[in-house]
Order: sequence, then structure tokens, then C-alpha cells
Amino acid sequence: MKCLASAILGLSLIAIPLFTGAAVAADAAAGEKTFSKCKACHAVVADDGTVIYKGGRTGPNLYGVDGRAAGSVEGFRYGRSMDEAGAAGLVWTEETFSGYLADPKAYLGSYLDTKSVQAKMVFKLPKPEDAADVWAYLVSVGPTAD
Repeated sequence: MKCLASAILGLSLIAIPLFTGAAVAADAAAGEKTFSKCKACHAVVADDGTVIYKGGRTGPNLYGVDGRAAGSVEGFRYGRSMDEAGAAGLVWTEETFSGYLADPKAYLGSYLDTKSVQAKMVFKLPKPEDAADVWAYLVSVGPTAD
């Protein structure tokens, strides 16, 4: 009987995260791999010029994206809606980044509360776990990573 009670207790402790909606930890290594889908447009280049991930220049540099105001990379020309979202206070966090990646145009429309949206980014990364992994990767190579 003690064995059965111990087994039930052990299984319930394992199952608790499944029933409480606990998030699966993001994986920076998986995020680096997934980021390969982003590199056609985006690079990750440190402020000192160190290339962390070589990529395109169609999109802004994603180094230091954590906590950065949307539409604020100096010298990059954003679309009107991204400029408006940044001016309205959009700051990149894991939550905002994931929402944007799922559907950039819909996210900006919702954030700006308008149907008249122009999103230069048409690529979508709809799986939340992929977006969380990419976010973990970007944070891991960002300026606050020690």
C-alpha cells in the first residue's frame, strides 16, 4: 500500500506541470537553428561590429532586441505601421515578439487598433515554441548576456 501511495504521489508531481499550463523552457540552441529561417532578412551584429549571426539587411539588426522600442534601430527604414507602433510604446519582450512573429500584420493592426496596416515583414513563425526559442537565442547573444 505504501508503494502504491508513493507511486501515485510521484506520478502526480510529474503531472502537475501538465495540468497547470507550465510553459516549456525555451531552448536557445534550437532558437539559433530556427533563426536560420530569419537570416535572409536579419543579422545579429553587436554594437562593436562583431558579427554574431551573418544575415541580410532587409530587416533590422536583432542584436539587443530585448527591451528595445519597436522601430528604433538607427539607420533602418521601417514601415509606417512599425514606426507608429514604436511611437505608441511597443517594446520588444518575449510576449510582444512572439505575437508579432505569429502574424506581423495582424499583430500591428491589433496593437494600433486599426485595419489599415502596412507590415514590411510578411514572414510568419506561427508556432509559439519556435518564437520562444528564437527569443531565447537572441537574448543569449544580446548585450545583457553574461
